[in-house]
Amino acid sequence: MRIWITSVFVEDQEKALRFYTEVLGFVKKHDVPLGGGARWLTVVSAEQPTGTELLLEPSGHPAVPPYQAALVADGIPAVSFSVDDVQAEYERLHALGVEFTQEPTRMGPVTMAVFDDTCGNLVQIVRPAL
Repeated sequence: MRIWITSVFVEDQEKALRFYTEVLGFVKKHDVPLGGGARWLTVVSAEQPTGTELLLEPSGHPAVPPYQAALVADGIPAVSFSVDDVQAEYERLHALGVEFTQEPTRMGPVTMAVFDDTCGNLVQIVRPAL
């Protein structure tokens, strides 16, 4: 068994696609109209184009906005991405105007930082322990 797709709720799929591709560097994998303006819209890592897909899922269900707001209020990231160098990625994203809620911080064997994806979520970048 392998993870094929995971999702993150987004307030605006087109805005999310721009952020996740143009800013974060992911690549669009699937874009299938579902009706009512919603799309099956996934992105993948440019480094692993056949790897796990991230579904940019519309946040239209009534439970989603309070759930997202509670996570953000408590500083809990909705998703976490692995990077080789948290400080370098922080500097790259910060230069692009990305707003961080937590600058790179070492916590035991890992280093992490948290930013706002502009689509209703906090995102964590982490350099896992080897």
